[in-house]
Parts: sequence; structure tokens; C-alpha cells
Amino acid sequence: MNAPNTATAYREAGAEALAARLRNAWVKFGDFTAIQDLSLDIAEGEFWSILGPSGCGKSTLLRLVSDLIPPASGEVSVFGKSTEEARLAREFAFVFQDASLLPWRSALKNVELPLEVGRSRGIKLPVSDKTPRELLELVGLKGREDALPHELSGGMRQRVAIARALVCHPKLLLMDEPFGALDEMTRDHLNLQLLKIWEETGATILFVTHSIPEAVFLGQKVLMLQAHPGRLRKIVEIDIPGPRSIAQRETPEFIRHAAELRQILETC
Repeated sequence: MNAPNTATAYREAGAEALAARLRNAWVKFGDFTAIQDLSLDIAEGEFWSILGPSGCGKSTLLRLVSDLIPPASGEVSVFGKSTEEARLAREFAFVFQDASLLPWRSALKNVELPLEVGRSRGIKLPVSDKTPRELLELVGLKGREDALPHELSGGMRQRVAIARALVCHPKLLLMDEPFGALDEMTRDHLNLQLLKIWEETGATILFVTHSIPEAVFLGQKVLMLQAHPGRLRKIVEIDIPGPRSIAQRETPEFIRHAAELRQILETC
């Protein structure tokens, strides 16, 4: 097994503004170790794919960064703050595999929901420079603003969930297999739209996937985790130029990266 990349070897500390930093972070559930001694530096504006076998801690890592679970030991910061401070400042947003839309609200009303909740509680939220209607257009749903969730396909519902996540202008977008349940053609289309959103918003994105082609296509970097317990195996830089297109999946560079990741996964 190759020696794992470390955050220190990967990037000199402080060389870039960091969206997230983990130092010797552990996560335990009782006697079970979900994440072991993980150190990472994730620079602002980067797109990271997170890949690894089942049980390697991919989803746990997102929950750790988003203040949903605490570290058993070690340090985790987001934009130089504690995860709690970053959560209260609404500096990140989470997109799950299940879009979880309110069925009685239209697409537009679902996108507006975080703003309504904030106003009702007297919370001053950061707001996107795009209106909820413009965010729906950004994700390719212009003309479907009044549609109820049951009138939308699975891919469309996920686009609404992404627009809802963007409405409070998050600097960090955490995505836990958001396209995992979709067919291949829909998934390819949403991959392209997500790259467009990333380019237009400048957000940092951490994207969990089980798909090697998806990890290569989306990520500037792929974080490879090893299972039992979840720990850093390698950080792979993807040198495919942008703007990326589906046709690039047939290029030697893409095939080389996919083969490298598959070889690593086979030994995780």
C-alpha cells in the first residue's frame, strides 16, 4: 500500500485561505471508530470529490464539518471558525441524497423556505445575490417555479434542493451523494449543471460519491478514504482542464485518473 498523502505534504499550512481544516480529527460512536486521525486542508473555492468503500466515513466527514456530530478528539474549523460558529453564521449548506421538499409547497416556495424561517425567527441570514426565482433558473428549472414536488422528476427535485441550499449564499456546499439515485443520463446532466453552479457562485464544494467517473469528472481533487476505520488513504489531483464536458470521459487523461482511483479502491 502506498504511503498516504498528509495535509502537510499536500499543501503548506496557510498558503491559501482555508474553507475547512481538520487536525488529527477522530469520530467515535461508542467503541466504533468511524474516522481516525484525519488531517486535511481544503482551500476556499475548491471542488473536492470524496470517494471510498462503504464504511470509510464519507458521510461522517460531511457531518463532522457541518457540526452535526462532534469530534471525539482533534480540531475542526470552517473558515477559521468553530463548526458551531460557521453553522450559526450560515456559512455552509447541506444537500442530501433525498431532496426532502415539502410536498404542499411549490418549487419556488421550497427554495424560499430558509428565508421565511429566518425571518420568522428574527434571524438575519446571508442572502444570495440571486433571487429564489433566479436560482431556479440557474439550476435549469425556469418555467417550473409553480410545480409541486410530485409534478417534478427526481432530478428536478434535486435541483430544487440545490437551489434551496444556495438561497442563503453558502460559502461551502456539502453534498452527500445527491445524484446517487438518478439514472445515468440525468446524473450526467446534473453533473454539468453543478459545475456551472460552482463556477458562478465560487463556493467550495465537498461532494460524496460512490462513482469513480463522477468523482473524476467533478473534482479538482479526489479525497480517497480507507475503511475500518475511516482514514486518509490518498489525495489525488485531477488535471483535466475546464470547462469540462461529457466527451472528456473518453480522453486518455480521464481514463488514466479513473484507473488510478479504481486501483486504490481495490486495495482499500
